[in-house]
This record gives sequence, C-alpha cells and structure tokens, in this order.
Amino acid sequence: MKQVVEDCTSTKQQLEDIQVLIELGEEGEDEETLIEVNTLLPDLQKLIEQMEFARMLSGEHDVNNATLSINAGAGGTEAQDWADMVLRMYLRYCERKGFKVEFTEYQPGDDAGLKGATITVEGDYAYGYLKSESGIHRLVRISPFDANSRRHTSFCSVFIFPELDDSIEIEVEDKDIKVDTFRASGAGGQHINKTDSAIRITHIPSGIVVACQNQRSQHNNRATAMKQLKARLYEMEIRKKEEEAAAFSEDKKEIGWGSQIRSYVLHPYRMVKDHRTGHEVGNTDAILDGDLDGFIEAYLLQGK
Repeated sequence: MKQVVEDCTSTKQQLEDIQVLIELGEEGEDEETLIEVNTLLPDLQKLIEQMEFARMLSGEHDVNNATLSINAGAGGTEAQDWADMVLRMYLRYCERKGFKVEFTEYQPGDDAGLKGATITVEGDYAYGYLKSESGIHRLVRISPFDANSRRHTSFCSVFIFPELDDSIEIEVEDKDIKVDTFRASGAGGQHINKTDSAIRITHIPSGIVVACQNQRSQHNNRATAMKQLKARLYEMEIRKKEEEAAAFSEDKKEIGWGSQIRSYVLHPYRMVKDHRTGHEVGNTDAILDGDLDGFIEAYLLQGK
C-alpha cells in the first residue's frame, strides 16, 4: 500500500510541475519550454496508464491462476469446429503472455473440432486478465463443411473461474454429488487411456459438471475435479451476488445463448466486435491468433 501511495503522490507532483511549465511557457512564449512539456507528457501518460492497469487487476482473485472451460453450442460439426478455433485462440494468447497451460479435460468432436475442453492457466494475474472472456462467442462465416458454401452462425460458451487457495472453505456434501468414472479420450499420452481413471463429478443442486482425465490415478483426477467444482461453486455465488446488486441497473446483461459478448465476422466482411465495450478490430486473423489485449484492456477500463 505504501508503494501505491508513493506512486500516486509522485505522479500528482509530476503533473503539477508540467502545469507550471505550461503556464511559464505561455507567459514567456518560450518554445524550449513547449518542447520540454511535449517530452515529459508522454512519459507521465505511460506511467498513469500502468497505474490504471494495476488498479484494474486489484480484484480479490485477480492474481490467481485460472481455469478456462469451452463448450460448443448447438450446430454439430460447425459449432465444434468453432469451439476448437476459440481454444486455439486462448492457447496462443496464453503463449503470448508466458502463461503455462495444462489440459484437464478434452472431448473431441464427432467429425472435427471439439465438444468441450477445460484447461488450467498458470501465471501472475491469469484470472485477472482472462475473467473478461466469460460469455458467449459468436462466429459468422462461410462454412467449410457446407457443400453449398452457405453462411453459418456458430456459438460457443467460455467460462473462466479462479483457482482458489486452501484458505477459502467451500462445503460440498457427498449426498449432493454424483461421481462417474470413464476412460479418457483425446490428447494426454497412452497411459491415460488404458483404465477408467478419468473422473466426472456432477453437483446435483446446481447442475455443475466438472471432469478431469489428465492424471494417471483416479485419486488425483478426483482431487483436481473437486478443486474445480469448489471454485465454480464459489464463482457462482459471487456472480449471484453481483446479479442481485445489478438488478436495478438498466444496462444489466445476462450471459446466455443469444446474448453474445463478442462477434467474430469472417463474411461478408471481416471484423471482431465486443458488444459490451464497442471495441472492434478489422484484423480477424490476429485476434484468432491470440492478440486479445485490446479487448481485455477495453473491458477492464470500463470498470466491469
């Protein structure tokens, strides 16, 4: 806290010094003073932007690791291919940020793409950066799976929740969960496919389903799945409180099918637009390759 206060005090003093320089320059019509001001202002602006971004990532769990879950919407192969594209986008984003990624669940699509996948993302402020990506993502394009080359609209859902430390107590009773074992599929090495070591846990009261298949032992998979379940239950309670607080707000938006947070249009024009902030980019290839900083910063600056 001391460092935060010192930064604020220093920045305020620098701003006052520049204001004095401007006044002196105006009085003496001094070109050299104007040049000095134009040199100092960009550095001050950059410092303030850094402080602003640090303030935006000051939520209770922003510093934590994150779990990212993707599920294809209705539409079969078309939607499953879109879910796979979104997964690749986030994998590339994590690579850009230097985050470590590990798969905990992967359900391949029937013919292409994926039905669903869950990854853990490890790195400083992973949740703080990624939390704005929760919601429905919509794709509009000419389908590569349509012999008549018609335009299709596909949806997939993205859900982000923080990794919780052991100090947060979330009570889950045995009578409220259903545990299924199954044989793992997809990437992960041959050893995970030989036994029914994968675990799927269903929390009956909430309907939340989590799964883990990346560990050799059933015990380790269960421990990971329970950790994810507790994090999702915690996040659900936080979201419920936020929705109750926003019940009287005119601009309240539900996260659900048909209320996408972002659209990715590849035909008849190329554009990615975030419907919450209005931020849009024409270079769709760069966005799908993980260049998401502009969208994330716009959302955080909006103060959501």
